[in-house]
Amino acid sequence: MKNHSFDFEFVDEFPAVAAQGTVYVSTPYASALHLCACGCAMKVVTPLSPDDWSIIFNGVSVSLTPSIGNWSFPCRSHYWIRHGEVIWSDRWSNQKIEANRKADHARKDYRSGPERESATKISSPPMGFARWFRKRRP
Repeated sequence: MKNHSFDFEFVDEFPAVAAQGTVYVSTPYASALHLCACGCAMKVVTPLSPDDWSIIFNGVSVSLTPSIGNWSFPCRSHYWIRHGEVIWSDRWSNQKIEANRKADHARKDYRSGPERESATKISSPPMGFARWFRKRRP
């Protein structure tokens, strides 16, 4: 049966048996896991990194971005998880899937070692940023 929504659970390690309708988020492993929203029960692992997926937690629900395209699964499902809700996409052709894979591969940064570290180093925030970002107190 198709899922229409997902709950979430923050975990250190993924459970041996995942529950349908739950996105498990592991910060130690920088990844998320859920069972495919189509109901086929295949495990979907999404690595969390600037080159892969991002997770947004708003205090109530989670969102994963970009979309989840399970092209290597028999179901070939494609959907987004936004604020815990499943938003289904249209079916993609083999040509569109291949073009997306090539673009994704080209977009990712495959440098390694010090070369990658210097390319991904986060610079200091602009002057006054910390003052702006702090919560205001009454």
